[in-house]
Amino acid sequence: MKKHLNTLYITSDDAYVRKEHETFVVEIKDYEGNWKKAFQAPVHSIENIVCFGFKPLTPQLMAFCAERNVGISYLDEYGRFLARVYGAQKGNVLLRKAQYAISDNEFESLKIAKPIIAAKVANYRNLLLRHQRNHPDICPDSVYHSSELLGSRLQKIQNAETLNELNGYEGECATIYFGELSNLITAQKDDFKFTKRTKRPPLDPANALLSFLYAILANDVRSALETVGLDPQVGFLHQIRPGRPSLALDLMEEFRAYLGDRIMLNLINLKQVTIKDFEFRESGEVRISDSARKEILTTYQKRKQEEITHPFLGEKMTIGLLPHIQAQLLARYVRGDLEIYPPFYLK
Repeated sequence: MKKHLNTLYITSDDAYVRKEHETFVVEIKDYEGNWKKAFQAPVHSIENIVCFGFKPLTPQLMAFCAERNVGISYLDEYGRFLARVYGAQKGNVLLRKAQYAISDNEFESLKIAKPIIAAKVANYRNLLLRHQRNHPDICPDSVYHSSELLGSRLQKIQNAETLNELNGYEGECATIYFGELSNLITAQKDDFKFTKRTKRPPLDPANALLSFLYAILANDVRSALETVGLDPQVGFLHQIRPGRPSLALDLMEEFRAYLGDRIMLNLINLKQVTIKDFEFRESGEVRISDSARKEILTTYQKRKQEEITHPFLGEKMTIGLLPHIQAQLLARYVRGDLEIYPPFYLK
């Protein structure tokens, strides 16, 4: 378990949460089956409890949390949002009302959209430079040139005056970045050629991997937004469409390179997937086999269990908590508790 931004995350399969006087106590079974106290925090310091998988919380504890307006969210082991338990609400209605007001105001929406897109482009650039450092002997000069182009666009992104202008810079940077992605594939190059991004449907194995990973990531981000009380359907950069999780698509932009592209490259370069794991249809669509999907999900979940130091908070946490932390920071900005929204930058 870990506490970040007044939220207690329960990730251990053996955790049990109870109340002790005016504190929350988390206990975990040891190797001998005995319950040991692993965490304790004052009630007033906790605003939310997020449980990954089923964790036993007594009805008495739930009632106590409801009285204190402490939200309890349940996610499955993959991070998909299941339910939220809460008492009389004071914050979520006001939070969503503020979110809708920002979404209806292009100037205010830009204040959030610009740092998100700047982080996305900077993270693209970081991935290119990282490859250049790790593979100086085989990395073509175009990778460095493209990273410089991306760097030069960051100031233009910060100076964008409309959402259309910002979208134009984002599209240009995506074209530059995806034009170099094939150069980051160092193994199985004949089987995993990447010429351009194709989505619906993906037309090659590399694009099929990206689409699958992006779908998983979008679900994680959507669950995080649900957990903090934001409406995933109402975004600031992506337009509102029926059934479209626009805010989830906004927030996941800063994670695409870190939790999508990098995992895709590792799967190919480490030969965790091969061309035999894909089905080629007459329509041109490429699909991933069921066995390969399991391998991808396993790799993704292992990645989420790794630790990272958050660049803004300076705290250690598992990578899987990053969407939740960014969702909390976004909620705090929407409430007016932060002057700017701090997006996630690769280090």
